[in-house]
Amino acid sequence: MRIAFITRSTLYTVPGGDSQQVLQTARMLKAMGTEVDIKLANEKISYEKYDLLHFFNIIRPADMLVHIKRSNKPFIVSTILIDYSVYDKQQRRGVAGKVFRLLPAANTEYIKTLYRCLLKRDSLVSIDYLWKGQRRSIKEILSKATCVLVQAKEEYNELVNLYHTSPPFTIIKNGVDTNLFVPADPIKKDNNLVLCVARIEGLKNQYSLIQALNNTSYKLILIGDAAPNQKKYYQECKKIAASNISFIPHLPQQQLVNYYAAAKVHVLPSWFEVCGLSSLEAAAMGCRLVITGNGYASSYFGDAALYCDPAQPANIREAVKNAMASADNSNLQKKILQNYTWQKTAEQTMSVYKKYIEQCSH
Repeated sequence: MRIAFITRSTLYTVPGGDSQQVLQTARMLKAMGTEVDIKLANEKISYEKYDLLHFFNIIRPADMLVHIKRSNKPFIVSTILIDYSVYDKQQRRGVAGKVFRLLPAANTEYIKTLYRCLLKRDSLVSIDYLWKGQRRSIKEILSKATCVLVQAKEEYNELVNLYHTSPPFTIIKNGVDTNLFVPADPIKKDNNLVLCVARIEGLKNQYSLIQALNNTSYKLILIGDAAPNQKKYYQECKKIAASNISFIPHLPQQQLVNYYAAAKVHVLPSWFEVCGLSSLEAAAMGCRLVITGNGYASSYFGDAALYCDPAQPANIREAVKNAMASADNSNLQKKILQNYTWQKTAEQTMSVYKKYIEQCSH
């Protein structure tokens, strides 16, 4: 069995949660004996070598259309359905914010795609996308997909609600690297240390987190680089940060382990999260979690996390305070290390491949 993972062209240069999802799933599938090649969307691909194509990020349909058309191969999509609309319409500043408030969500994603390509921050690999647009492109992909992989039933429901197409689906959770994120026993936590590991951008809402914890007794460490088009946002975050807030550039996962081990609380107050891999990793290392109530993260964490309103710094601060005072999260920790691992993700993904390759061969 040979699979091509086809991903955004910036997978390595602008690392995000989907980068880890792609790299770790591929690593574990290879360990199980499956041949997996990671291909960037702007690469030339010899489709005949593969039994199946596996795409990632349904909100980036311009990365997929041309490969679907040229390959004539069965394909699967890990949807990673992120809703940027709340941030774009209510929180995004400047000219872009004014424009996006007037447009439907699909139109804003279309403009963002073209903007990235015009600035040469991305490649427009599917010219068809120009005239099909965002919504029509996604509907076409979903109608032709062999199967979609979602992280929660709520994600699939939203997909159907938005695009009125109901492809076959399988729920597959993301995971943690159990070779790395294995806590020492006993864990020694700094009772004032709060961590936020995420790319620094408006969607992740670090600005409100800084407002929430400025000049408090907590030490807040923000780990991550600015998103390519959010350098100004990063500077605004640094400008308002008090002396108890510090910034560290993006770190490889091996170097994150010690920070997760030391922090008592990990916060991800995003305007939207499918899951938040850093939340999974932090919980595996014994951190208490504060996460957004917007998105599908509750399908992973249930009532073992504290949820915050990303629009209310005071609410974020209160959630952090309650998380600091909460009992250890050993039950959540065990749940993650037993159920949400890249090994499990790969095993479930392999089952989907086998099922649909067998179907397509008959």
